[in-house]
Amino acid sequence: MARHVPEVGNYMSAEFTGPERTGPPRNKSSAGRADDGSPTLGDTQFFTVAEVAKVMRVSKMTVYRLVHSGELPAVRVGRSFRVRAEAVHAYLETAYFDAG
Repeated sequence: MARHVPEVGNYMSAEFTGPERTGPPRNKSSAGRADDGSPTLGDTQFFTVAEVAKVMRVSKMTVYRLVHSGELPAVRVGRSFRVRAEAVHAYLETAYFDAG
């Protein structure tokens, strides 16, 4: 039986974009890429817990539980957490439930 997950919205939409970059222009040929071609940390988009909760349509407490249990990887910045956009996408892709 095919699995169906309701659309949760486009978490990469303009309303979730981060701050604009400032500073000197970068070399366009290698901008955003490490020497091996992988994206650099500076080009990774991070969400706050509130933004993750909005994307997933759950409470902030649910997001905190996922972070503390290790199901949703996050980094701690001061007293708050930041979650990579890729981690949110990966969690949603693997969180299918077959009510079958």
